[in-house]
Amino acid sequence: MRIAADRILGLALIGLAAFAAFNASQFQVNFSYEPVGPKAFPILLSAILATLSLVLVFRPGENGDWPDKRVTLKLLAVLGVLLVYALLFARLGFVVMTFLTVLSLARLFEASWKKAAIAGVLMTLGSYYLFTLGLGIALPGGHWLPDFN
Repeated sequence: MRIAADRILGLALIGLAAFAAFNASQFQVNFSYEPVGPKAFPILLSAILATLSLVLVFRPGENGDWPDKRVTLKLLAVLGVLLVYALLFARLGFVVMTFLTVLSLARLFEASWKKAAIAGVLMTLGSYYLFTLGLGIALPGGHWLPDFN
């Protein structure tokens, strides 16, 4: 069936949204520095993801074919890069992992080494300053560089 891919993806994303909402609802903090607490944002994102996933289930696109082997391998590689990012984020720190992740993703989508490195530096510095100065969020410096924290 041509539209099976969209519907299967929609159902999988609904499961992911439910998993994320459940985990967010389990957040326990001793004190809250926000009026709504740390649960609100991930639960809101889960609700948005579930709503958009329902669109995929009930109104799939015209072209519901599965991607070819090359595209599937790239998608799995992106998933792998993001998984490594999540696993090593606290250990190596935001700056190192963000640079390596952007560099890897740019190379995966066939950017030259120079363009990938430039994108890595610009995205890392831009997001670092956005989070730290713009939003006031402390980012991990990594365990390998304790004085940087």
